[in-house]
Amino acid sequence: MIKKRLVVIGGGAAGFFCAVNAARLYPSLEVMLIEKSSHLLSKVRISGGGRCNVTHACFSIAEMIKKYPRGASFLKKAFHHFFTTDTIAWFKERGVEIKTESDGRMFPLSNSSQTIIDCLMQEANRYGVSILMNREVKEITKKDSGFHLLFSNSSILETDFLCIASGGYPKSTQFEWLQKIGHSIEAPVPSLFTFNMPGNPITALMGITVEKVQVKLVGSKLLEEGPLLITHWGMSGPAILKLSAWGARDLAVKNWQFGIVINWLPAYNEQTLKDKFQQVRFDIAAQKISNRNPFLLPQRLWDYLLQQSGVDENIRWADLPAKEQNKLIKNICVQEFSVNGKTTFKEEFVTSGGISLDEVDHASMQSKILPNLFFAGEVLNVDGVTGGFNFQNAWTTGWIAAKSIGVNL
Repeated sequence: MIKKRLVVIGGGAAGFFCAVNAARLYPSLEVMLIEKSSHLLSKVRISGGGRCNVTHACFSIAEMIKKYPRGASFLKKAFHHFFTTDTIAWFKERGVEIKTESDGRMFPLSNSSQTIIDCLMQEANRYGVSILMNREVKEITKKDSGFHLLFSNSSILETDFLCIASGGYPKSTQFEWLQKIGHSIEAPVPSLFTFNMPGNPITALMGITVEKVQVKLVGSKLLEEGPLLITHWGMSGPAILKLSAWGARDLAVKNWQFGIVINWLPAYNEQTLKDKFQQVRFDIAAQKISNRNPFLLPQRLWDYLLQQSGVDENIRWADLPAKEQNKLIKNICVQEFSVNGKTTFKEEFVTSGGISLDEVDHASMQSKILPNLFFAGEVLNVDGVTGGFNFQNAWTTGWIAAKSIGVNL
């Protein structure tokens, strides 16, 4: 009996998860995984600073979908088939314990992404998944009940089932090989990027992390709270990355030139901070304002805020003039910055855009246009904020595609 074949295009998290699960669930299926580069699981390797942010400790679907600027309603249905609890259990069954950090991000207990890579590679070896590297698919042709794949080296491969898990692309033209088989795409724009502020004095504070700030996009209702990192080119950190994800399409239209307002102490607004200042001035009246930072902000940031507000660093709290005090309060609560450009890291880029979700069945990941064609991961118009949410999309859609393929065997 001739085995039916599944070809998975893409050697990332979604592609691997589809391939290894399909091979395990359906021993009569021949599974091949195709990767166009010379590297497998490259995003898994570098995620979380090389630790791999496997998923997020969120066990409510209703809460989880709030972390996806695009694709939330699609995933709301898909998560009923495979969710965070299933991801944790899947890796645990294979000897990989997953731990939770204080911010909800989940990592392998080993603190090494190599643990996740080794686990997936072992599964591929155990169930006989064939892996072909440096093979770029140039064209897909539908033939009878299957597909012909034309590679850039002019070789051809036939398959009965096809799962496309090729990841996101930064340019619309890179989707053309998928549009040729009848699928439409949402044009890609960058998501999860840092903000460039060339020449701004704040960049002199590079390396400083503020544990909790509020960042608001000027002219919109979008705002995020969380840690912020000051860099030599501008600002990064979870609060910035999350804001970039939610604002991805609007900011692309603005050509990444926009304004933000930062509250360095989100527990306060201008009025409540003014009240707090009166108390501070009474409690530590004789102390120099530069020596005593009562709000536990990083010292270099506090000095910067004093300087930006025209406050004499040698002045005592009791002697702080009203004009300078009001300026300082304003700079702490509503400091405005102009952003001129973005920085994305090629290895970690996430795009907003991809295969239109209207054309994919959430319960099977099968194309509504071509039978036996499946999609998984970021090639779909789904993207999450930072914190393990994009990997959960990969595990969920990869697993659903794998399980669904067997229905048609």
